[in-house]
Amino acid sequence: MSTPAKRRLMRDFKRLQTDPPAGVSGAPCQDNVLLWNAVIFGPEDTPFEDGTFKLTLQFEEAYPTKPPKVQFVSKMFHPNVYSNGNLCLDILQNRWSPSYDVAAILTSIQSLLHDPNPSSPANVEAARLFKENRKEYDRRVKETVELSWLN
Repeated sequence: MSTPAKRRLMRDFKRLQTDPPAGVSGAPCQDNVLLWNAVIFGPEDTPFEDGTFKLTLQFEEAYPTKPPKVQFVSKMFHPNVYSNGNLCLDILQNRWSPSYDVAAILTSIQSLLHDPNPSSPANVEAARLFKENRKEYDRRVKETVELSWLN
């Protein structure tokens, strides 16, 4: 059964395939177009470099009016990622716009890896280390990068 949300998601998927942004990919599950699996590669020149981080995106029939629920499946040590993998990212909450598509969501998350916002922490310890002890922060992130290879 085709709905506006499903048609839009298939358009988003087609765009991701024909014009893929660097370092991100995603696709709907075979039996459920409202559930996507995605991968974000750690941005170069960051402690996340060489990481391969898996995420899920759960859309509602209200998409694109409502944002998806996005969650890291891979373990993540980042100021704006909760221990359960949920993200604290303004475009997924109060700054959502129906003009965002899956590519924009994934590139925004990749950009967040590059440029965390420690003043709005989901992970207080990561935010503190990011601000006060960058060497230890980088070491902890490198651990999650190495874990990302195993999953």
